[in-house]
Amino acid sequence: MRLALAQLDPVVGAVEANADDILRTYGEACAAGAQLVATPELTLTGYPPEDLVLKRSFVAATAAALERIAAATSQVPLVVGLVESVDEPPGAWGYPPLANAAAVCRAGLVEAVYRKERLPNYGVFDEARYFRPRSEPLVIAAGGAQVGITICEDMWGEEGPVQAAAAAGATVVVNINASPYHRGKREDRERWARRHSTRYGIWLGFVNEVGGQDEIVFDGDSFVMDPGGVVVARGAQFATDVVVVDLPVGDDASGVAQIAGDAHPRMDRCTEIYAALVLATRDYIRDNGFRRALIGLSGGIDSALVATIAADAIGAENVTGVAMPSPYSSAGSIVDAKALAAGLGIGWLELGIEGVMDAFAVALAEPFAGTESGLAEENIQARIRGSLLMALSNKRGDIVLATGNKSEYSVGYATLYGDMAGGFAVIKDVPKMLVYELARHRNVVAGSEVIPGAILTKAPSAELRPDQRDSDSLPPYEVLDPILEAYVERDASVPEIVADGFDEATVRKVATLVDRAEYKRRQAPPGVKITERAFGKDRRLPITQGWSEQTPLPHDPRA
Repeated sequence: MRLALAQLDPVVGAVEANADDILRTYGEACAAGAQLVATPELTLTGYPPEDLVLKRSFVAATAAALERIAAATSQVPLVVGLVESVDEPPGAWGYPPLANAAAVCRAGLVEAVYRKERLPNYGVFDEARYFRPRSEPLVIAAGGAQVGITICEDMWGEEGPVQAAAAAGATVVVNINASPYHRGKREDRERWARRHSTRYGIWLGFVNEVGGQDEIVFDGDSFVMDPGGVVVARGAQFATDVVVVDLPVGDDASGVAQIAGDAHPRMDRCTEIYAALVLATRDYIRDNGFRRALIGLSGGIDSALVATIAADAIGAENVTGVAMPSPYSSAGSIVDAKALAAGLGIGWLELGIEGVMDAFAVALAEPFAGTESGLAEENIQARIRGSLLMALSNKRGDIVLATGNKSEYSVGYATLYGDMAGGFAVIKDVPKMLVYELARHRNVVAGSEVIPGAILTKAPSAELRPDQRDSDSLPPYEVLDPILEAYVERDASVPEIVADGFDEATVRKVATLVDRAEYKRRQAPPGVKITERAFGKDRRLPITQGWSEQTPLPHDPRA
């Protein structure tokens, strides 16, 4: 049987455009001799459609698009992911009951529909909010083989839908997915696929979406696994692709799987993380109607990496770096920022802010009288820069890309309405030490210092006061980042982190900073998820609360 896995890049809500893409790809796969074509989970709506599915008009448009797709199919079955209304009483709010479904279209008709059984409701997933589970297996005939259809989470667990499909006679199981990327995700997917394929003696086709959608990015990386748990074919990473494989089952059984197309080597860790950031940035900018981007260039490593990613994502000609020096900006920082802009070929704009700082000092002279210069004055500089960037954005129609990293957002080392201003925070989920690693990686790929060496070697500084260093306020990033990984991503307690060998006072300080910065993070722009647990939908904590991992409060904190 010739199986085609079509990893597509749908846009959430663009139902007609998504339908056109499905039909175009189906035609190409059929021309290549496919006997079954499978598209990703909710391909027709895009994933995740969130509360769009509560709009009856949206669900109706999806149903109409499915009919159009089905009408165009031949004898080759096409599996389409969609939102489907189900015949059950409405929910508490009167919304129509829905299923996360896979429709099998063949010979001009919707032949059968499979409805997802396991609905994830953790991390970035909210499927129990929208969908109702079903448990009946679906096995269809294709190319002389018996093929079971399952959806994403159905594969992530023991037994369940994959086992049911195999028990119903399937020798091939196709699992359609909208599985977001994070580093290390491939190993998790293949581990579950291997358990099922070897346990039930089946071929398993895993087809995944590709592209950026708000805070998440899909990496594609589709694959076919044989009954021995060996991956025999792979799709491209972070690019649309159609994986065509001849399986030794059904009418054309030959004993060995044959790949009818190019094999794709796997990216290493830095390459795939960088590719994820580029793809997510490109899709976010373009799918939200922007063509150009603005970035505040400080001469530091974070803005340098964001500018480089943006240039790779949308073209250097569409990126402008804006330097906004103050009296505390070192001469080297401006030189480094200019060198970066020249090396990337992006636009350059320099707007000094000393005059604006003076105007603020005059306006605030009376209420600030008799006080020491400190954090308020430092933050004014950051907010001046944020205001200038947003003014340029309004005038030019360009999106502002914020430059804060995960380490800074974790501990609140960022200024609301200042350096946090922007439409998208490219490296919001990238810890500081990984920022350096990705910058060095990009230089290696280029074979030159795209990001100047001086930026990579200088001590990190916000340059908001004389001789300022990040280490004045924070532990060294080599110490901070592993503490943050434990506290933010693994929910480890302070005693558990101390037991790992970290200084107790340092851990307590970091935990306090993280807890106090929740209100800032809630107001931050979205940024792409590349770790297992990002800020945003992955980690949802109340801003106002009385709990502390350090000393649980036994009393009312307002007392």
